Amino acid sequence: MTEAVRNIYCVGRNYRAHAAELGNDIPDQPMIFTKPTHALAPINGGELTLPGDQGEIHYEAELVLHIAKPYIEGIQVDEIVDKYALGIDFTLRDVQNVIKKKGQPWLPAKGFLKSAPISTFRPFPGASKLAEANFQLRQNGQVVQNGNISNMIFDLQTIIDYIAMHYGLGAGDIIYTGTPEGVGPVHHGDRLELEWGEEVFGAVTINI
Repeated sequence: MTEAVRNIYCVGRNYRAHAAELGNDIPDQPMIFTKPTHALAPINGGELTLPGDQGEIHYEAELVLHIAKPYIEGIQVDEIVDKYALGIDFTLRDVQNVIKKKGQPWLPAKGFLKSAPISTFRPFPGASKLAEANFQLRQNGQVVQNGNISNMIFDLQTIIDYIAMHYGLGAGDIIYTGTPEGVGPVHHGDRLELEWGEEVFGAVTINI
């Protein structure tokens, strides 16, 4: 999996309700951070082992885009994206709260091993088509997150243009596009399921 991915870009605070639930300000431009490719792990029905000695670990379900070709100015989302998936941006929340107060980088809270599990990719149907259905995260059968990309603060085109302009964007890069409200902690033995509309994209059992 990691061999096929070059860079992992992530968008923070891209849904107003999520920013509000954590007491964060609404950003006036995309908040971009990265994760190492070692953070990737498959969501394939098996177990996922996460660290259990650094405080609470929160789930953040997100749409993930796969970039098919080098960015050129004016290229549209439907031209540059070939595949999409659902992923989880796991966050060491207690660690993040400490480093935010100190003004330190987010890497220890966001970039730990297996912090970016991801489903298999599917052909990209176009941005407008994706907005026709919600994506969901279930925790032990209960829906805890329910989002629609139409509720993003920065839409997919804005995100792609911004990342390309500031950091570069090319074939093999992926983008975690932000999480809706409803984030919360995971516990040992939790079963997490990702769905888009009525289709299950993947499931994983948490081992802490």
